[in-house]
Amino acid sequence: MHTEKSTGYSLGMVGLGTMGRNLLLNLANNGFKVTGYDKNAEMIALLKEEGKAHKLEAYSDIEKFIASIETPRTIILLVPAGAIVDSVIQELTPLLAEGDIIIDSGNSHFTDTARRSSELEKVNINFFGMGISGGEEGARKGPSMMPGGNKDAYSVVEKMFDAIAAKVDGVPCVTYIGPGASGHYVKMVHNGIEYAIMQLLAEVYQLLKEGLNLSNEEIYATLDTWNKGRLGSFLLEITRDIFLFKDVKTGNYLVDMIKDEARSKGTGKWTSQEAMDLEVPIPTIDAAVSTRNLSKLKSLRLKLESQLKKAESPTPTLINTDDIENAFFYAMVSAYAQGMHMLHQASTTYNYDLNLSSIAKIWRGGCIIRSKFLNEMYEAFEKQADLTHLFEDTNIHEAVEASKIATHKVADFATTSNIAIPCLSASINYYNILHTGRMSSNLTQAQRDFFGAHTFERIDEDGIFHADWNGISPQA
Repeated sequence: MHTEKSTGYSLGMVGLGTMGRNLLLNLANNGFKVTGYDKNAEMIALLKEEGKAHKLEAYSDIEKFIASIETPRTIILLVPAGAIVDSVIQELTPLLAEGDIIIDSGNSHFTDTARRSSELEKVNINFFGMGISGGEEGARKGPSMMPGGNKDAYSVVEKMFDAIAAKVDGVPCVTYIGPGASGHYVKMVHNGIEYAIMQLLAEVYQLLKEGLNLSNEEIYATLDTWNKGRLGSFLLEITRDIFLFKDVKTGNYLVDMIKDEARSKGTGKWTSQEAMDLEVPIPTIDAAVSTRNLSKLKSLRLKLESQLKKAESPTPTLINTDDIENAFFYAMVSAYAQGMHMLHQASTTYNYDLNLSSIAKIWRGGCIIRSKFLNEMYEAFEKQADLTHLFEDTNIHEAVEASKIATHKVADFATTSNIAIPCLSASINYYNILHTGRMSSNLTQAQRDFFGAHTFERIDEDGIFHADWNGISPQA
């Protein structure tokens, strides 16, 4: 526990909502002298009540708040992303001095973080974008944190962050990510992977419920068994528990009473958009984003369902829960692999110099996508630092390959049974394409050259070529 003596506070928190307040309480529990600022008097009162064991104080006067923090000042922002972050920075900047540190820990878009970092660098104020994963409980008891910014300035906060982060085998789930907006970039990709795994679990649910006709109690038991094995993870654990939760109002299982429209805050969409710009394929993540959008078309879906004429389908391939477990593993690994491949490319494109091993290591605890598999992923990148793609690791490749037959059985069953599996299907196609030395894209390039003279390359000669396609005479 940290026991530093100081005449001032070692850190200030702007924004005392759920995340900011719990992170501040976490810091206080670890012996750090901290304070907060919020314009809402109720938030200040709540902090004082929850932090009365530490006699926590907070301010509604920003000048008094800034004056109370020892230099170089460290200030964390936990306010809604977007214009509010810019407004708070504008309010803080005139009150700060060279060498002070502002850390934005909201879900800001990485391009906003890059802009803010550049602007504040001109006045010698260090700006960090730090993704935090773990939700309310993580903030209070130990999150996974992804800070990116000036490496020298990170030494000011390193001990604090090591103390409050989640621990796996005694190792803190926080590390310096890289320069500029790298911290928020890594958190964005983390959230994209999160979208994919959540949707895969939704597909597993539908396969178990509609495909195998399992009850909620039986689904709970199945997921409980899986969670004790290689699939053990935070998301699987909470998904398991959902199936035993009763609705106070009706007495039914609450999951059955929830409308099937999934909402989002945009971070998954950002991952897909950015991947398109980087030209890095992440189809499992893309499918998860699209499926949330499809879920919002409730009235259209009901209308089209009523018009559906169900033709007699072939007898489905017989599958069991072990087959579905294999299929989930296969697609889950693909989701992680796609995210890490994206980070590999972004590291080069944006000069982030990302350490993929360290990223996998800090995701093992505290964060939403923590899982047993992350130990294997961490070991793969630790063993081979220049690993381009997770499928290149022999152990991981063999494990995915061993799950392939069962995965294909599940896909056949789902197709025949009219059960949608967008993320699982995307994962199968992704794997198949990556294992195909010669794709059919030669035809695509021929088409582009035919209608737009976009040229092509040949397999037997170097150079750029164009054909006079209109000069070809159709054969009788």
